[in-house]
Amino acid sequence: MPYSWITPPSAPDPKSPCEMHLWPHQSLPPKGYVRFIGMTALLIALPLLVFAGSAVFWGLLPFLLLALFGLKYALDRNRRDAQVIEVLTIDTAEARLARRNSDGTQQSWHCNRYWVTVELHPTDGPVPNYVTLRGGHREVEIGAFLSEDERKALYDELVGVF
Repeated sequence: MPYSWITPPSAPDPKSPCEMHLWPHQSLPPKGYVRFIGMTALLIALPLLVFAGSAVFWGLLPFLLLALFGLKYALDRNRRDAQVIEVLTIDTAEARLARRNSDGTQQSWHCNRYWVTVELHPTDGPVPNYVTLRGGHREVEIGAFLSEDERKALYDELVGVF
């Protein structure tokens, strides 16, 4: 799951302090990224070897390199845009949600822990099974980048904590 309890709520006292981190799923790990770029470069180079030593080789090479660097740019941009993290911190008196967006901006919300309600919107949100925290005259989303099943599991865990 792309979220984990850094300090989980203790079993005898579910109202104990705890902290959870949430992040978008990264389907291409760094090792897979290197392999994908390497295999793509190899597959582009194989047909190019037929023209080695001719003028056609030098005519095709810039376009094939442009395609390879375009692919690398797109993968890098996707990875950079997915650098989002949400940190939910719950102590004995207050609940805080801090979100760091991919562009470096910060968003935060805090409320008295005992006034927080966790809500699941099966069809009313921008995504199915939209999870929100309501309290302090505001309602904020949490884990909107998670999959539908992960949001259901997140909702169940948060209901047990609040």
